[in-house]
Amino acid sequence: MRKVCCLNPISKVGTDRLGEGYALTEQMEEADAVLVRSAEMKEMEFSGRLLAIARAGAGVNNIPLDRCAKQGIAVFNTPGANANGVKELFLAGILLSARDIAGGVRWCREHAEDPDIAKAAEKAKKQFAGTEIRGKKLGVIGLGAIGSEVANMATALGMEVYGYDPYISVNAAWNLNRDVRHITKPDSIYAECDYITIHVPATPDTKGMIGAKEIGEMKEGAVLLNFSRDSLCDEEAVEQALLSGKLRHYVTDFPNPRSVHMKNAIVIPHLGASTEESEENCACMAADELRDYLENGNIKNSVNYPNCDMGVCHAEARIAVLHQNIPNMLGQITAALAGQGANIADLMNKVRGEYAYALIDLNSDPTEETVEKIAAISGVLKVRVIKAAEGR
Repeated sequence: MRKVCCLNPISKVGTDRLGEGYALTEQMEEADAVLVRSAEMKEMEFSGRLLAIARAGAGVNNIPLDRCAKQGIAVFNTPGANANGVKELFLAGILLSARDIAGGVRWCREHAEDPDIAKAAEKAKKQFAGTEIRGKKLGVIGLGAIGSEVANMATALGMEVYGYDPYISVNAAWNLNRDVRHITKPDSIYAECDYITIHVPATPDTKGMIGAKEIGEMKEGAVLLNFSRDSLCDEEAVEQALLSGKLRHYVTDFPNPRSVHMKNAIVIPHLGASTEESEENCACMAADELRDYLENGNIKNSVNYPNCDMGVCHAEARIAVLHQNIPNMLGQITAALAGQGANIADLMNKVRGEYAYALIDLNSDPTEETVEKIAAISGVLKVRVIKAAEGR
């Protein structure tokens, strides 16, 4: 019986997909796998039993990725599962920044007892007037699952859309509306666009990517929208730009002690993926990733190991080896198998930076001694034997 620990409430639609042979546990130390959303894991200790962590969402800044890789723990996320929810909240955010809807709603509540509120509203509504987004220029930085959906929606709403992503995938490019202008440098976005939205992962390289220099290149009165992570923006520079009028609004889905006090900031309490549909989609995707990894050894959407997929295990046994990316690793592994006289039916080895992953299908069961020899090879992080019945 495999045990899965949920560190946050995970949609039952997702956990039900684990099916027979799985049990949920509240004890982290006895878990074979973990399902998590926002729980902070960086200070947690992990047992040698833990094989995988699946984040029901895209961001993984709450998980110690490199430490997990060193311990042979594959970490998964669910890119695109919450894309529609974030896209729709972006639409709400850009409309809130274009028209003072929130101010108008507050005015109505404040004058709720006025019997002549309808007449008063006709006089007061001018102070809440705004602009339409049709015909305006939107710059989208990051054209992944969410950014491409935002770009496509904006073109459908009549906006002129500029898209920037030096690492755009083939799938994302194919899904992008042909009316989106794909540019090679973000400078054009800063100089030309009325609205700028960022949809990139939070990494050391992207931290503070929108700072004083970038804001200085923006149009006077531009609107900056951030539905990715607050660390992507230098909030001191954003605050100064809001005070000076350089930025008309800053729309963020990440409240913190600074952003909630910014003049002309529209701060939303991290609602991007907080829809029933997004939570179910993320939970289902995360559960499926865990099952495929635990039962077949396949890796899809890992953020610390390479993707590696050999389908359902139909061989007598499959060996999964998480290892460092160093010379002659495969040679040593296959030599250990040859020493037993094992016949290799299929083999796949994939690399991602410092780490690699090998799947080897065998026509016979490896002996315990052979597995121990492989585990003892310098640079091998974790070895697992998967029986054919587990993958059926």
